[in-house]
Amino acid sequence: MAIATYQGRSILLAPSILAANFTRLGDDVRDAEGGGADWLQADIMDGHFVPNISFGPLVVDALRPITACLLDCHLMIEHPEDYIGDFVRAGARNITVHVEACRHLHRVVQQIKAAGATAGVALNPGTPPAMIEEVLPDIDLILVMTVNPGFGGQKFIESSIDKIGRVRRMLERRHRDDLLLQVDGGISAANVRKVVEAGATCIVAGSAIFDHHAGIAAAIEEFRSALR
Repeated sequence: MAIATYQGRSILLAPSILAANFTRLGDDVRDAEGGGADWLQADIMDGHFVPNISFGPLVVDALRPITACLLDCHLMIEHPEDYIGDFVRAGARNITVHVEACRHLHRVVQQIKAAGATAGVALNPGTPPAMIEEVLPDIDLILVMTVNPGFGGQKFIESSIDKIGRVRRMLERRHRDDLLLQVDGGISAANVRKVVEAGATCIVAGSAIFDHHAGIAAAIEEFRSALR
């Protein structure tokens, strides 16, 4: 159940469990799903591609039996091709890799598909959209990072609005307007509307969902209300 529809496009919400309370992760995940989350994003960090270390396939495997939400693994790691099979076997249904981490991006995308998941490619704030244009026929999702990856709770980079719009126009030119255009970083109910207006169709939010003073369901309702 999408949280909204904008210009005929369904808008999905994917809370990032990186911001959840890990002492009650199962409860937070159930609350997010009950509140209307469409996907759950697992941010995988290795301490090399990005400064922090988060978690691995074991956490994804633990969540799979307790939620019907699609589990979306964003691999912020070096050599992601070495771990794709592990995450798909754990329950990931979408795997997103970074163009900056993949020497042979097309091969990695094909590996994700062969493992049985949909494939996404992420762009860091300093990476131009042209870097992924050649794999557009093969992917299912583009992730535009609206903060530099590696830390939760960062401030949204305002120039990302223009970049989201440029990606949307690129998709239209290449007749791939069906791809999900995901955004991640500093998204809240206060700025989600302009992100969607720029062309985003899948919203990742962490602290704005899991740290909300009124609870997870109330936070999701704020996102929904902001898009009405």
